[in-house]
Amino acid sequence: MTVTMAKSSASASRRYETQIQRRLTRTVTVGGVAIGSEHPVRVQSMINEDTLDVEGSTAGIRRLHEVGCEIVRLTVPSLAHAKAVGEICKRLEQTYQRVPLVADVHHNGMKIALEVAKHVDKVRINPGLFVFEKLDPSRTEFSSEELASISDRIVQRFEPLVVLLKQHNKALRIGVNHGSLAERMLFAYGDTPRGMVESAMEFVRICDSLDFHNIVISMKASRAPVMLAAYRMMVDTMDEQGFNYPLHLGVTEAGDGDYGRIKSTAGIATLLAEGLGDTIRVSLTEAPEKEIPVCYSILQSLGLRKTMVEYISCPSCGRTLFNLEEVVNKVRDATSHLVGLDIAVMGCIVNGPGEMADADYGYVGKGPGVIALYRGREEIRKVSEHEGVQALIQLIKDDGRWVDPL
Repeated sequence: MTVTMAKSSASASRRYETQIQRRLTRTVTVGGVAIGSEHPVRVQSMINEDTLDVEGSTAGIRRLHEVGCEIVRLTVPSLAHAKAVGEICKRLEQTYQRVPLVADVHHNGMKIALEVAKHVDKVRINPGLFVFEKLDPSRTEFSSEELASISDRIVQRFEPLVVLLKQHNKALRIGVNHGSLAERMLFAYGDTPRGMVESAMEFVRICDSLDFHNIVISMKASRAPVMLAAYRMMVDTMDEQGFNYPLHLGVTEAGDGDYGRIKSTAGIATLLAEGLGDTIRVSLTEAPEKEIPVCYSILQSLGLRKTMVEYISCPSCGRTLFNLEEVVNKVRDATSHLVGLDIAVMGCIVNGPGEMADADYGYVGKGPGVIALYRGREEIRKVSEHEGVQALIQLIKDDGRWVDPL
């Protein structure tokens, strides 16, 4: 008996993209840095100094900016902190340069937000904490009138900030956290991604009613699966209702070390690969400056930004003809300043040329003590192993692609 396999039209027409197709969003500008699908995915972090410490905060912002952080956030828990931000901004301009700043405002923070909005480029609010409404825990039901009354109070308290931001062309991040949903949302939806989405959408609709659209959305959670579900659901909801705001991605409280980096990458990179996300922060329990290389590594690995040399190297095996780890380090030390190049270091000729086909240059074990140098797919010359790194440098120079390190 002959069995014929029918080819589905869906399978026949499915496209397997090799480049990420980003979700189309509007552009939101934060202190001269544009966020949205027409712009590079931006990198953010947050200082851990007390904002009342003007000198320390200024130094912390500068350290982050100097290592590539494009937008810096600082916490503003009181009116005194909000006023200190004004001094920090002055100090930055006097001693360094203007840096795009975001103020983090939480519990019942209207007065704080109105003050700090005078100084920063974006205000971040948490809907679950910005207008704090305590419900009677002994009750199991609330009338629609009671809930509507709370919604009206939220509008009244939130509107002045929206009006101010609109007047001064500043931005707002509606930043929902899974661990701090408002009690109304917990009562109605439980501790779920749907509750996170409804929490964000309540504030999105208020902004829309006031014709304010300079908005970025975040849906952070400390567990990657919850974060992934919340962002995907938020995008579906916005698309259904005609909103195209950019997304700020992050796994909050990711921890430290390898696990913190892996956990953050699992959430952030998954969404970026789906075309979702316009600015990112990796939240590590480490010095903030250590977050920035992780962000750029995530973006480079997905082909979304080119901020360093891309090194392609095999994992080594019994066929490897030299100390691969040692040579990779030597090549990296010599060429890491050549941003934009892809350089491959491969242990043997069996898989080397094929696996490194997309690289600009290749360093491949050809035989015992012998290295083959490649330009793209073309073998250029063979040299002895001890000459290999210098010969690679010379090849790059011959092609006019070498620049001296700073």
